[in-house]
Amino acid sequence: MAKHIKHQFFYAHPVETVWQYFIQPELLEQWLMKNDFQPIVGRDFQLRGKPLPGLNFDGIFHCRVLEIIPFKKLVYSWKSGPGGGEITLESVVTWQFVPRDNGTEVFLQHSGFAKKENLDFYNGLLHGWVEKFQNIEKLLNAAQHGHTNA
Repeated sequence: MAKHIKHQFFYAHPVETVWQYFIQPELLEQWLMKNDFQPIVGRDFQLRGKPLPGLNFDGIFHCRVLEIIPFKKLVYSWKSGPGGGEITLESVVTWQFVPRDNGTEVFLQHSGFAKKENLDFYNGLLHGWVEKFQNIEKLLNAAQHGHTNA
């Protein structure tokens, strides 16, 4: 049975501000990973991190933008493997943004952890995404107070 990661987080910032951290490559790099992201449906991009041989991961997530509804929704594929073109994890990341009177609620669903070999990745990302949410909050708060880095 496939496992899904679901999280939600609240930011005391307008949706227009929060959205930028998900679509601007230089801001995305500050809280997630180096990337060549462009907010264009159908465009392939990569997220580059450290290789983790124990997870059969070469350090590159191969992604494709699947859906964009500005300030509301961002969906992309999230694939990885040991390298050499072999893909062992095929998943999808869905972000939803809901404006509130006092900020923005962000919902994450990361789905597609169907294979037993993906269980370690699932467990790592289950907690890893929470850290990423916290990184965004630090960056938003630093920017609000005129600092460029958290």
